[in-house]
Amino acid sequence: MDNTKTQREDGDSTKTIGGFVAEDYRTAGVFERHGIDFCCGGNVPLDVACRRKGIDPAGILGEIEQAKREPMERSQNFAAWELPFLADYIVAIHHAYIKDNAGQIALYARKVAEVHGSRHPEVKEIAAIFDKVAIDLTAHLREEEEIFFPAVKRADAARKTGKRPEQQDIDSIREDLVRLRREHEEVGDAVHTIRHLALDFAIPGDACNTYRVTYQKLKEFEDDLHKHVHLENNILFLKAEKDLIPSV
Repeated sequence: MDNTKTQREDGDSTKTIGGFVAEDYRTAGVFERHGIDFCCGGNVPLDVACRRKGIDPAGILGEIEQAKREPMERSQNFAAWELPFLADYIVAIHHAYIKDNAGQIALYARKVAEVHGSRHPEVKEIAAIFDKVAIDLTAHLREEEEIFFPAVKRADAARKTGKRPEQQDIDSIREDLVRLRREHEEVGDAVHTIRHLALDFAIPGDACNTYRVTYQKLKEFEDDLHKHVHLENNILFLKAEKDLIPSV
């Protein structure tokens, strides 16, 4: 037996899901295939996540190694990006996606609830949950764009010139990190509930086109949210804590 390999696998099995994906985004596909949350619930060790799913960690580690052999696009190396660039990317890609799509998805979900709610009562609950998600995310995005990201950029600029960030920015970043993580967990739980109610977005036999489009858009929204929250929870937030908040 290769003792070095065994020790490495044992160590990897205790690494968090978010840690794997933060180091190499190519591993995200492995966790997605097995229904393992790498964003909102990414702070869970691999062995614990596998135990919850009844999956052999060694098999997952093998898939991870295979994924890492695939060519990496430069655009996927998010961990190497500087904080201001990463923040701007999140706003331009993921915030823009939510702003462009959340309202339309909510409208579709309400329409489906009105037409199909008597036969499929779960769609009424899905519509109500998504309405709240859309409202909550509007405030969440505003907080990030108007307060948190600007504070991160100012603090990062100060650090790069050898200065200590302003105490007001340090306090703002520290407080926002607690609140934003909690909000990520809440929206993540809501989206997971929607998936559960929708039976993994299985389309019923009597579904109309709007029903089909709504489930497709809900799945697309979930996928984008996973990437969005991963970039913040597992990369940007950790970098901000490490680089911008002085240790006591």
